[in-house]
Amino acid sequence: MNQTTALPAPALRTRYASDLVLAALAPASWGTTYVVTTTLLPDGRPLLAATMRALPAGLVLLAATRRLPRGDWWWKSIVLGLLNFGAFFPLIFFAAYRLPGGVAATIGSVQPLVVALLSIGVLRIRPARAVLYSALAGTGGVALLTLGADARLDPLGIAAMLTATSLMATAIVLAKKWGRPESPLVMTGWQLIVGGIVLLPLTLVLEGAPSSLTGENLLGFTYLGIVGTAIAYALWFRGIDRLPPTSVSLLGLTNPMVATLAGLAILGQTLTPWQVTGFTIALGALVAGQTLNRRPKPAAS
Repeated sequence: MNQTTALPAPALRTRYASDLVLAALAPASWGTTYVVTTTLLPDGRPLLAATMRALPAGLVLLAATRRLPRGDWWWKSIVLGLLNFGAFFPLIFFAAYRLPGGVAATIGSVQPLVVALLSIGVLRIRPARAVLYSALAGTGGVALLTLGADARLDPLGIAAMLTATSLMATAIVLAKKWGRPESPLVMTGWQLIVGGIVLLPLTLVLEGAPSSLTGENLLGFTYLGIVGTAIAYALWFRGIDRLPPTSVSLLGLTNPMVATLAGLAILGQTLTPWQVTGFTIALGALVAGQTLNRRPKPAAS
């Protein structure tokens, strides 16, 4: 159980801001996944990419922390591991193959609204109305930023993306409800191993083992495994533990924004005036949602 430490209001606000910044690094790193995948990873191997993100990182974290779940955290880790990785990763990649990136990003941006609804029923927390408005504005901004006029709407892809978004939202709320018995790194390792164990047989059956891997492939897998998965999810789970659930989910808006900036810097892409407007709206919604969310109060002394 976490111990509450009495801190003056300025110190508490500073710590809250630090927690926001650290948690935001997770979806920001996920925003680089598309660039890394298209430039460094083997083509047409989404399940291999998902497995290589989850299982090696989980095994390294388990070897480093040497901590196993105890009691009911065995089944809780399995549930969270399936929601965050074992089911989420395949659905995301399935949606990526059937939907344009803009459609997938727009659907994924509704996650704060799903978290808000689940928080009412599971956590008995009613988000501030201003936060809900910020979430809606964020979805609109992401739509302007990522959707093209030729965006196609595949029903199966939409269903997969909605399911994936709902699963991750459920994981956020359940993790908030259950708390954490160990450090974020330890719990990240548990869940990554669960996800990797589920993904490995799927990869071998549906895609088969890779015939060879280049140095660029290994560099991409290493980056996604260490930075985009092990470190990113440890920071993400830390944020879930310390921040309101709607604050955490709103940080997901940094994902498409960083993906856009990475495309500009690395792939030489350009932005239309509408996309610039969408980027500005999404950024404003992110800042407003965190500012208008329930402010931390000093603990009673």
